[in-house]
Amino acid sequence: MDKFDRNILACLQADATLSISEIAQRVGLSPTPCWRRIQKLEEAGVITKRVALLNPDKLNVGVTVFVSVRTSEHDMDWLETFARGVAEIPEVVELYRMSGDVDYLLRIQVPDIAAYDTVYKKLISLARLQDVSSSFAMERIKSTTELPLDYIAGSG
Repeated sequence: MDKFDRNILACLQADATLSISEIAQRVGLSPTPCWRRIQKLEEAGVITKRVALLNPDKLNVGVTVFVSVRTSEHDMDWLETFARGVAEIPEVVELYRMSGDVDYLLRIQVPDIAAYDTVYKKLISLARLQDVSSSFAMERIKSTTELPLDYIAGSG
């Protein structure tokens, strides 16, 4: 991956609606080579999806809840059951398996505490949980989907 690929990725992370011509102009390529590079980045799995980012406040899901889950069960059957169940809950927008004191961390978007309580009841019905702890975000200070590109091998 060279500086052109890195710059293409920066453009797409900032605005995936840019035309090939606009991206090509910004990165210093003609449109056809630029398009080919984007195709290669998609084929290589570097670009996994192009999406629209939505404003949670405008969609009445402006309350962000971080949920820490601990379990005493650590087998694949439990994990598959839990992960499959969580995948069916649209309010859960992220799920991570963690190291340390917490086994799983979820990010949930809901309109209010009552809606979270409904999600909580779904969560505790999925699998045996040892502890569920919820923290409500008071303010979103930084939120981005843009990944740092300075660590790309060969991008020097």
